[in-house]
Amino acid sequence: MAENILVVEDEPSLQETLAYNLKREGYAVETVGDGRTALEAARRIKPDLIVLDIMLPELDGFEVARILRKR
Repeated sequence: MAENILVVEDEPSLQETLAYNLKREGYAVETVGDGRTALEAARRIKPDLIVLDIMLPELDGFEVARILRKR
């Protein structure tokens, strides 16, 4: 089974590029574009790795990381 990676990036072209390259390497990838959705996705899919942008709408990447670490 492929490792799950959550890509959190609000710029569509960068999000697509990251997802495309990770999928080519055999990873299962889910993408989201804001901090709140990232928290929901992380709870739902329990990713092995999160690629997290710092400057995001809703909640910034630092806050997302803080919340995820508490859980």
